[in-house]
Amino acid sequence: MYVIGTAGHVDHGKSALVLALTGIDPDRLREEKERGLTIDLGFAWLGLPGGGEVSIVDVPGHERFIKNMLAGVGGIDLALLVIAADEGVMPQTREHLAIIDLLGIAHGVVALTKADLVEPDLLELARADAEEVILGTTLEGAPVIACSAVTREGLDELVAALEAQLALAPAGRDIGRPRLPLDRAFTMPGFGTVVTGTLIDGSLRTGQEVEVLPGGLRSRVRGLQSHGRKVESAQPGRRTAVNLAGLAVEELSRGMVVTTPGWLRPATSLDVRLRAVGYLQRPVRHNLSVTVHTGSAEVEGKVLLLDRDELPPGETAWAQIRLAAPLAAIKGDRFIIRDPNDTLGGGRIIDTQAGRHRRFHSPTLAALEALEKGSPEELVATAIGRLEPVEAGGFLKQAAMEETLARETLRTLIETGELVSLNGGGLTGTSILYTKRGFEALTARAGDALAAYHRQSPLRRGMPREELRNRLGLPPRVFEKALARWVALGGMAEVGGAVALPGHEPALSAEQEARAQAFLSALRATPFSPATDKLVGEELLAYLEDRGDIVRVGDGVIFAAGAYREMVDRVTAHLRERKTVTLAQVRDMFGTSRKYAQALLEHLDAKRITRRTGDERVLR
Repeated sequence: MYVIGTAGHVDHGKSALVLALTGIDPDRLREEKERGLTIDLGFAWLGLPGGGEVSIVDVPGHERFIKNMLAGVGGIDLALLVIAADEGVMPQTREHLAIIDLLGIAHGVVALTKADLVEPDLLELARADAEEVILGTTLEGAPVIACSAVTREGLDELVAALEAQLALAPAGRDIGRPRLPLDRAFTMPGFGTVVTGTLIDGSLRTGQEVEVLPGGLRSRVRGLQSHGRKVESAQPGRRTAVNLAGLAVEELSRGMVVTTPGWLRPATSLDVRLRAVGYLQRPVRHNLSVTVHTGSAEVEGKVLLLDRDELPPGETAWAQIRLAAPLAAIKGDRFIIRDPNDTLGGGRIIDTQAGRHRRFHSPTLAALEALEKGSPEELVATAIGRLEPVEAGGFLKQAAMEETLARETLRTLIETGELVSLNGGGLTGTSILYTKRGFEALTARAGDALAAYHRQSPLRRGMPREELRNRLGLPPRVFEKALARWVALGGMAEVGGAVALPGHEPALSAEQEARAQAFLSALRATPFSPATDKLVGEELLAYLEDRGDIVRVGDGVIFAAGAYREMVDRVTAHLRERKTVTLAQVRDMFGTSRKYAQALLEHLDAKRITRRTGDERVLR
């Protein structure tokens, strides 16, 4: 299914031509009929001699309504450029043609309307003028057909030319992710809210759950129409009306997109390949405020040139556009930028989830080149490298390519080692993915962090797991998977709740060992009331604790391991025999002070050996 869009200067007969071809008046507004001027988008459909049917979007030609024209021209497959034979090429002819060229619309027909109003020699001049103006654009070489909506001269030839050009146009792609950019939203009595647009990239069916973006509004397709007929499903490339359940028309506006839930993330900045219009009298400058048009949307933005300070007419540059409001677009979409008076340029969106870039930064420009021109493998690897770590299921939902191709590309990259799947085994929706380079960089950061920790705390077995995770800034699930991989590959070792580099073994110097033995002797001298004024440094304490020589039971209260085990055994034996024990009984049992007895009992509570009930403890 295809969509034809008209283009051309005001009063060159676009709407009259559509009416003559289809029998449908595309001017639906009363003001349009009263003024004889197309103000907003109009719609019709045309049956072709070969039996096919095409949608037609009629756009306004007046310069004041260019933004309305842009809302309709984005989803078309073939341009019908209308030039009046009695006036020839005019300013909006050139602007509309520039827009067609920037949007990459490669198929078209030029209609020389009002042919009945001029003499044959003037008609030939108008034909030559039309053929000249399309030179160097995507419409170069398009057939030029003289016709009249009044006398119907040339209309059959025009329809035949349209059908022939449509046969050359590729069918609308279906990647299973339908998008309907809204160009109208209204209320229909007895049905409720209805929206219309040109459906792209996938099908919609009655009863389907949908999401409207930006805004995240959820709804259900209550009904579908195309070309005035009720349908159960709508195919990509077709003008479609959708009856949405549960939404008020006030919640919707032109530029929103109806799609399936969960995969499309509205953008607030766009990386783009930008081409300036060739006939501009001034360059596009860095940091210029513009209006961005893509699909049916119109959003204010600011152009940041990444590889130059200004873009001369007709030239191309890398740029990032920072948007004033979210925009529902994907990689590969075409766009136009304008200022209040002129169309300045346009091109293709390269990335919709772009971070801030340094200008004139060679690696950034190289990455953009890869995103624009790369193979599926290069595109997927570059996209994951910008987002890593990535969960495969989420990536497949948002990838700007057909899901089967994206999935096979991921498998290929994992098999060749260019991507690392932390889950191991086959590719699943929960697989956590890194690029090879990205995971190597993460591994190096983890190794550096552990090496620094070992230097600072040489007597500790390793860095606590949670501390390492925080230093790397990883979500818990990603960290656990990464750590398991590092350990399996022998790059790290887990020791209790700590992580260490292979070969790291805490060891005391002779002087440290002497201090440790003196400290242990002091603890054993008064095992149940050890002195607290002879503590050694924290590193040595941690080492002795890891070695199992001491047990810390409270703030400043440390027992030799043998004394601790004896105290625990005696308290638990007492409880098994007598069922309860008090702090005073524990104090007297060991001939110690309240400080030590209380620290021991609170420690046993924390270890879930005992439980406090009033002033007594019982076994758990």
